[in-house]
This record gives sequence, C-alpha cells and structure tokens, in this order.
Amino acid sequence: MLDTAISARSEITDKTLVRSFSYIGGKWQSATSGATIGVTDPATGELLGEVASLSAEDSAAAVDVAQAAFAGWSAMLPQARSAILRRWFDLMLAHKEDLARIMVLEQGKPLSEARGEIDYGAAFVEFYAEEAKRPNIEGVTSHLPDAEVELWREPVGVAALITPWNFPSAMLTRKAAAALAAGCTVLCHPSAETPFSALALAELAERAGVPAGVFNVVTGEAPVIVEPWTRDTRVRALSFTGSTGIGKLLYRQSADTMKRLVMELGGHAPVIVFKGADMDNAVAETMKAKWATSGQDCLGANRIYVERPIYADFCARFTEATKALTIGPGMEDRDLGPLMNEKAVAKQEEHVADALAKGAKLACGGKRHALGPLFYEATVLTDVPDDAKILREETFGPVAAILPFDAEEEVIAKANATEYGLVAYIHTQDPRRIYRLSRALQFGMVAVNRTKVTGAPIPFGGMKQSGLGREGSRLGMEEFTEIKYVCRDWA
Repeated sequence: MLDTAISARSEITDKTLVRSFSYIGGKWQSATSGATIGVTDPATGELLGEVASLSAEDSAAAVDVAQAAFAGWSAMLPQARSAILRRWFDLMLAHKEDLARIMVLEQGKPLSEARGEIDYGAAFVEFYAEEAKRPNIEGVTSHLPDAEVELWREPVGVAALITPWNFPSAMLTRKAAAALAAGCTVLCHPSAETPFSALALAELAERAGVPAGVFNVVTGEAPVIVEPWTRDTRVRALSFTGSTGIGKLLYRQSADTMKRLVMELGGHAPVIVFKGADMDNAVAETMKAKWATSGQDCLGANRIYVERPIYADFCARFTEATKALTIGPGMEDRDLGPLMNEKAVAKQEEHVADALAKGAKLACGGKRHALGPLFYEATVLTDVPDDAKILREETFGPVAAILPFDAEEEVIAKANATEYGLVAYIHTQDPRRIYRLSRALQFGMVAVNRTKVTGAPIPFGGMKQSGLGREGSRLGMEEFTEIKYVCRDWA
C-alpha cells in the first residue's frame, strides 16, 4: 500500500477504509507506471497521501473488466441486486463516522456537513435497492390483430461515472446506485482532489458482495482516465457532475459513440424575496442556500434579489447573521471550512474586486482569512450592479451578492437572464405569485419558502446549460436503461 498519512489519523477507526490503489475487477491496482497523485488537506496544506495515477492504457483495460462482468450482473435476479445494494447501504451507515472524517480531511467541509452527506448519499443506495426490484415492463394495447405488445426496460451496458470534489460521496452513490440497480456495470472516476472517499465506498461495496468487475473506481488525472471511455463504444452511458465547460467537452467527445449522457452542470441560483414574505424565514433559508459547503455548491445562492421596500432590512439582517458565522478546519465543525484550492479563492477575489470597482458596497468580509491561504471570509456585497461578473458567472464560494428589484416582471427577467437553469428560490406568502413564478422561472427545480428540496425520491437536474437528464427518483434509474419493444404473434 502507498504511504498514506490519512490512514494514521487516530480519528479513523477502520483503517482499511483508507485505500490508495484503484479498484478494478475486484482487485486493488496500482498504475502500471507506478505513477501517483498527491492529495492534500485544504485546511492545512498537509499531504494526506498518494493514490495511484493510472494511464490511458490502464483505463481502457478497465472497460474490458466492466464489459466482462456485465452479462452476469445484468442477468442476476433484481432481488439479488437489491439485497447487495441494501448491504452496501447498511455498511455506509455503520461506518458513517469514518466516511465523514475521510471526507473532511480531503475536502475540507465541516464535519457535521460531511456526516449529513453520508446520510444523503446512503439514501440513494437504499432507494435504488428498492427500485431494483421494480423494473418497468409495460403492456401496451396492440394496434395489430392477433399481436401481443410489450415494452421492456433493459440495462444500457457499461456506464462511466465522473464525480466532483465538492460532494465526493453523494455524487458517486447517486449515480452508481441507480446504474447498478438498473443492471449496468460501472466505471467511476473520482476527482483527483478527493479520491479517498470513493475508494472507501469501493471497499464497502466489496464487503457488501458486489461482484468483481461490477463496481470499479479508477483514479488518476481526468483527461487521461476519461478520454478512453468516451471513445469506447462499449461504454454506453456517461454521467458527469461538474462545470458546464467540461460537460460540453465530454458531450463532443462522446458524440462519435452516441452515448447516453446524464449531466449535472453549473448553477447560478437566484433567491427572490418579496415584501410580505416571512422575513425571519427568508433570511434563515437564504443563509442555508448561500453558505452550505462554504458556498461550493451548484445549488448555492449566487444572486439574491430583494424587493425594494424590504431591501434595507433584509441586507442588515443577512449581514449580521453572516458576521456571526464561524470559520475553521472541518474537524473543528465550524460553519465554514476552507475552499478546495487556490483557483477557487482567486475567483472570490476576482468577483469581489470586480463588483466593488463597479459600485457595489462591501457589507462584511472581502478578503482571505488569517487561518490559511484557502480560507476566505464570508462576504456580503450589496447594491451589486447588473454588469458585475458575480451576476453572470458562478462564484462557487462564500460571497453573497444582494441587489434590489421593483417589479415582479423585472425580477423574473433578471433571474432568467443566464445560461444556467438548475434551481431557483422564492420567498413570498402570495399563492398566486408562487404559481406565476414557479411557471415563469426557467429552472429545473424551484424551492418556495425553503432551501432543502433534494433527496433520493425526486428527479434532480436543470434546464438550459445546467445539464441533461435527471438523477434520483425512478427517472434516475431509467437514464441507465434502454426501451425494447417486443411484438409477438402466438400463431
């Protein structure tokens, strides 16, 4: 095993959850070249350890393994696949504390948020363990005499799953559980910045009885690992969570092999607060929408529009609540942790400087925190002008932009004036306005007077350039299936 400082952490009880090799075909595998990638703690800069950095040839060979395992896994009784997924779910909950601590060390989020992510991610495994037993075979009234017609849903084949660093456990289980339940075998590529969470899940999947070759985790540099998968015709589906720019690249790379694509891409969520809203609730829920995962969330509030009669009051309350937030290493379980990397911090600095130069006001924060280079203060900008970068680009960090509006039509137009369309948040007590905005806002999900809306039973996804397809719910499993039409004549 590669030298891994993370495994020596006394807080991690089950040290065998910390793995440094890729998991392919039921075996822990190093790169044929011996290459590795270092993983650091964003809170301290400490090297946590190294993981295998596989080559393109190694990655292509993993497709052979997944393809070979497909026939047996897809032919298994749905009840048997369900039982294995259920054991995986039970093991995740049994090892929740260790999984959360591994996540905190490599990703940096507060410990309580990491625990919540394990619960959230495990819920998808439980949900799809049940859905696995209910493959949809639909009878159709025949349009032909003496013919019997059925529609079958069959697994599409080998599925490639590419997951991000901000939710290293939940994004993997949301994709993998659906694909496995459908009968697909999977190739998982976790972010090179947070691979230990995925490898820990592979260890638990093996303990749960997932057969060799069915669930594979391939570590390394994304362009090296993923490009062979996009070219291989045997990889029939590709599911990606990440930036819109990378999503477009994968879209182009997958065109020649006509893959089934599921993409959860960027977000630029508006929060719209009308006069007459419950102000205490609006402030509290907008705090949740903005500061979760230190703002590094595709669902994070990027633009906060407040109706002018209540604008000053909202800004004052939101700023005071923000000033009360605590910041520190994830293991200290403060409100905010470090950002993932220097690029993320530089983007906060760029957006703040741009907004201030164009006339925005700094209510609080606005600079790096003394705790370390990847800590950034919770920042509130008010009176942000329409031409500020932060109102056009996803900030993905702890900077809140607030601005007033005067009319419903005006704020709808501003909210929709983006290439993104993942989620929008509304705060109002007017039922007719709730209906109008829910219809008018061009977003895949709309939250009314609350922030938390996602979960295993609902279809997660966006419109426009926020993605393709849906994850979660019955629809998430159907993304990994093909419809086969059967027409029979018994004569």
